Parts: sequence; structure tokens; C-alpha cells
Amino acid sequence: MSDWPLSRLDPAVHMLFWSAATVACYLLAKRIYRKWPKWWLTPLAAAPAALIVAALVLKEDYRDYFHSAGWLLALLGPATVAFAVPIYEQRALIRRHWPVLLAGMVVGSLVAMATSWGLAAALGLSGALQLSLTPRSMSTPFAMQVSGEIGGIPDLTAIFVVMTGVFGAVIGEFLLARMNLRSALARGALFGVGAHGAGTAKAHQIGQVEGAVSGLVMVLVGLLNVLAAPALAHFLR
Repeated sequence: MSDWPLSRLDPAVHMLFWSAATVACYLLAKRIYRKWPKWWLTPLAAAPAALIVAALVLKEDYRDYFHSAGWLLALLGPATVAFAVPIYEQRALIRRHWPVLLAGMVVGSLVAMATSWGLAAALGLSGALQLSLTPRSMSTPFAMQVSGEIGGIPDLTAIFVVMTGVFGAVIGEFLLARMNLRSALARGALFGVGAHGAGTAKAHQIGQVEGAVSGLVMVLVGLLNVLAAPALAHFLR
């Protein structure tokens, strides 16, 4: 832990400081984004950027921060489960189209992992970085689980997941503006497979059906990859 100034605080105060700073940065970023809805001001991008600046100024390292505010990461699990509500509301639509959705999830997952692995290999990244980058197209709880099982670095994977979500939501909106996708099913699946949580939030802004389909695809893609992680680890190592 750094010598000054936060390392001298009581551990409970240290935890309270970084937890409060994280929540405050996120809430402030949300208010700013509502007023100026630019992609670089989305809370998933702006809040981490502000926290990084604060950590650098206060001479804190990532381990110190994560030790204090990492408990917030555990809330991602219940938050992901909350997507079950809109999914339940659209259950009739999902039952009618489940074969198409299943095919899209399998193909989308394979393409995402293959392109991540291929790009990492082409750039000459180390084995640990390659494995950390591979599960980037899943929501954070699932991605970190898969990353740990295949030999990656879960904390690093979480960063890749956030970056993928932010850029995926932006690119997805750009594609929808230029592609003739009239099916709400296709629009929702595009965001759920390509941009997980951030994409699902964007899909809910587009429409109720899009949001429900995106949430379903996001959760099932994560479950599918967690179940396939042992086989994936054997293949990649």
C-alpha cells in the first residue's frame, strides 16, 4: 500500500472512502450523461476514468482500491438476475423464436472468442493476456469466472468487458442507424451478444422487446460459456 495519504487511514475508513468515491463518481457520471448523452460520457467510461485519476493523485494502486471497493463487484450478480423480469414479460416471443436465438448465441460466442484470441495472437500478446481477452464479450460476472477457469486474469478481463460494452453499444447504435433491421428480435440480439450489459441498457432505450431479448441473450451467453469453460481451457492451453 502507498505511503501517503490513504494508507494511514483505518482499514474501515479506507474501505468507506473508496466505496463512497466509486458510488459518487457513478451517480455524477449518470447526471452528466443525462445532460450530455455522448458516448465518451457514459457512466461505464466516465466513472472509471475519474477513479483512475483520483487513484493516481492519491498514489493508490489497483490492489488497494480493489481491496476496499471490490465488494461492489459482488452486486453485479443480483443486477444480472434482475434482467429476468423483462425476459419473463416477453416469454411468449422468446418461446416462438428460441431456435434462432440459440443459433445466434452459439455463433456469436464462437466468433467473439475466436476474433479476440486471433487479434491477441496477431498482436503478440502474452498467453495470460490472450486468455484474459478471450471472454470479453460476456457480462462481467460470467467473464471473470470463465477467465479464471481458462488461466486468464479476472481483474484484467473485467476491464476488457467494460471497454467492449461501451464501444459495442456505440457501434451497435451506429449499425442500427445504417442497417435495415426491422426485427426487434435481431436488434436486441445484436446488443446482447455484442455488448452485454452496456448493450442491454442501450437496447432498453430503443424498445421494450429489444431490451428483453438483449437481456436474455446476455445471460444465456454467459451461462453457455461458463458451462463450456472446462473444454475451452483444455483447447486454449
